Amino acid sequence: MAAGLVDRVQVTLFPVITGRTGLDPIFRGGAGFDLDLIEHRTLDGHTRELIYRPTPHG
Repeated sequence: MAAGLVDRVQVTLFPVITGRTGLDPIFRGGAGFDLDLIEHRTLDGHTRELIYRPTPHG
């Protein structure tokens, strides 16, 4: 993303709570980015798909 080669970030949310995952940041040590929501939808009544456009945090 820092090189400007990523134009969309897709995040899919599954409604599950667990204490064994989700503790480590996905982009540890990476540059900061703002995410502008450009599209969203519900896939099966529970799972959400979110699509963002990243812009450098400045």
